[in-house]
Amino acid sequence: MTTSTDPQAYLAAVVSRLTGPGAPFELVEEDVRGSRMPVMRERKHAVHELLTGSLAWGDRDYLVTADRRLSFREHAEQVAAFATVLADDYGVGVGDRVAILAANTVEWVIAFWATQSLGAITVGMNAWWVPREIEYGVTLTTPKVLIVDAKRAALVAETDIDVPVLTMEEDVPRLIDAHRGADLRTADVGEDDPAVILFTSGTSGKPKGALHSQRNLIAVSDYHRFSDAQIDAFAGREYDPNTPSELRYLLTSPLFHIASLHNIIVPKLVSGSAVIMYQGAFDVDRALGLVEREKVTNWGAVPTMAARMIEHGNVRRYDTSSLTAFSLASAPSSIAFKQRLREEVPFATNSLVDSYGMTECSTGIAVATPIDVQQFPGTLGKPVFGVALEIRDPLGEVLPEGEEGEVCVRSPYVMLGYWDNPEATTASIRPGGWLHTGDFGRLDGGRLRLTGRRSDLILRGGENIYPTEIEQVLDEHPDVAECAVVGEAHEDLGQEVAAIVVVRAGATVSEEELRQFVADRLSYFKVPTRWRLTTEPLPRNATGKVSRAQVKF
Repeated sequence: MTTSTDPQAYLAAVVSRLTGPGAPFELVEEDVRGSRMPVMRERKHAVHELLTGSLAWGDRDYLVTADRRLSFREHAEQVAAFATVLADDYGVGVGDRVAILAANTVEWVIAFWATQSLGAITVGMNAWWVPREIEYGVTLTTPKVLIVDAKRAALVAETDIDVPVLTMEEDVPRLIDAHRGADLRTADVGEDDPAVILFTSGTSGKPKGALHSQRNLIAVSDYHRFSDAQIDAFAGREYDPNTPSELRYLLTSPLFHIASLHNIIVPKLVSGSAVIMYQGAFDVDRALGLVEREKVTNWGAVPTMAARMIEHGNVRRYDTSSLTAFSLASAPSSIAFKQRLREEVPFATNSLVDSYGMTECSTGIAVATPIDVQQFPGTLGKPVFGVALEIRDPLGEVLPEGEEGEVCVRSPYVMLGYWDNPEATTASIRPGGWLHTGDFGRLDGGRLRLTGRRSDLILRGGENIYPTEIEQVLDEHPDVAECAVVGEAHEDLGQEVAAIVVVRAGATVSEEELRQFVADRLSYFKVPTRWRLTTEPLPRNATGKVSRAQVKF
């Protein structure tokens, strides 16, 4: 058989071979919550099926940290024990919420899978939240149990939360030991039943809980399996789902983000890949030391981490030859930055991938391959497998290629909606199952080029920050007449938070006082690092709203 020398034609042939009738990833059109869309014919229907299937990988590495190593078998045994605790001691069942508030740790993952085995909903809470935010998240989701690490346990103690609390350092290991040998429990759940809540900022100023379904997580894992099959095809190998993957993934983003939970922890359990979990504040030497020691093959980092590698200046002293896939995610980066990264970081030279995604979509929306990054700079690649993408005008009409409008997507990855927020759900997910992202862009040769981020969003080191939330806190201060929060360019973080505060007549409030006022109420990364105090009113438009575009820092 003749093989096409045109990469795009060959790719199309591979996709056709993998997704056609009788193929391992055969696509069929089905109804998904009232909308017709392509889905895989052969698929799981409950997340806990992925867990039971992982027993086939036995004593291979699943979770590895700097000082711990857990096999797939050991992981499943500990999940079974902890699920027994949640069910018998705390009454957790189908649809109940179990909240996790902690930095990255093995116990975070065990708690996640134990929740899934019971058909309950895992609530991944932002580990940077302060007591006020924690109380909000718990009140919104009403979990039966709150699982925390020691640092967050101290924060919870400052609140009025009345929920059983289990600590990862003491309670979880003790309870697992007491129930070793328990059988793994599984629950009867539907494909479109809820599975996970992850928080994403909203323009209303309060974090919203994006509710992901069983289908969402399974579809994402199938997307990753399909990607592995594509790689095998390009390497001349036949894809075999019963053969464990030899790939080893470095996890450096928080587990309460889709980048780590939905796109590493879940799919790598399915493929038999090892997850090398970085813990603690990011440090280039520690990260590269793990790459070298564990022979990491794949790493998805935020641009801030990549920038620190460039600044490090001595990346080449580490053996990173195993690292053949390196991607940027969670925040935009410039063409010049990506070029500098390819020049100065050896493993990024020919493997750099860029992407565009959002919590509401569970995974990437579009991905720029190394070829895209080099030949089509400034674009974010074509929509990923399973994603339909359209650019629409304010009336919802589809725009032709080259015209700018709102990015709208539909796929099996799109969330069910926002937890206990039907108004926001209706505004976001429109008829036909289309998610209106609030981002603006255009298609160039089928590749997405973003022209504007969601309204007013500040992206600081991979964290999404909406100014409204900070402004509402500042408005609580008696000396603040009005204020505006904007993003200012920052060499390391991408953007930093800047606040313009109009103080009341006769007030003597200081910058330091306002900084502390915000720090007592919001996570550290939301606290403005640049301030301008003034007595001049903020510019407003014809309707009386502050014109953020005219605000000058």
